Amino acid sequence: MARDKGRDNITGRHKRVLPQDRPREVYVFTEGEVTEPEFIEFVTAQGSRAQQGREVICSVENLNAPSKRRKPLPLVDEAIGKWTEVERAAKKAKLDPKGWNWPQVWCLFDRDQHEDIPTAFARARKAELHVAYSHPCFELWRLLHYQNYTSTFGGVCDSAAARLKNQTGFAQTYGPTIRSVSPELAKRVMPGQLQGKYKKARQHAKQISAGHRGPDQNRWDPYTDVWSFVEDGLDVIDY
Repeated sequence: MARDKGRDNITGRHKRVLPQDRPREVYVFTEGEVTEPEFIEFVTAQGSRAQQGREVICSVENLNAPSKRRKPLPLVDEAIGKWTEVERAAKKAKLDPKGWNWPQVWCLFDRDQHEDIPTAFARARKAELHVAYSHPCFELWRLLHYQNYTSTFGGVCDSAAARLKNQTGFAQTYGPTIRSVSPELAKRVMPGQLQGKYKKARQHAKQISAGHRGPDQNRWDPYTDVWSFVEDGLDVIDY
């Protein structure tokens, strides 16, 4: 006998997934090739979720992108194209735009020496993309897991990276006998650099970033709101 079309299978093996039961899909475009993807991998694997029983599926969309496509403006442009596709699919699936599982597209980029940061922000906001921004760079967010830091870096990422490398115990996260870390190795994110330190890093980040609300994000030094991606995107409240 032919199977009735449009009915759920009584065994449950082909049970129809209702819109409200679908997972939240999060698509991320990162400026960094190594650090940010490894950070995301750690958080999704080890983070404590706010909404237990609800699934978040996160994918880094530009893992193989060349360096020239990783600058803020090209990054945002790539993300806009993805959001057009994702939003169309979400509407077709009848997801609620105000619902928990409405999909998200995030851009994670830094100040570094980019002069087009305000333009990138404007395009992202117009397209309803989410942005997690660090000034001078993502290493500030990593540093805040070790200490508070409120002084300016003058937009120089190397200063933040050097301070991070000099933190007590940082080198040993790569191995118990390691005493110094090369710049390339330091890009790798190790669990010992993050585990149990999220709430402290979040507190520091909110404290140093609170005063930066002007229209020119180039002047927000120091600044990071990576915690907003962790909580609002990945639904993680601790790790």
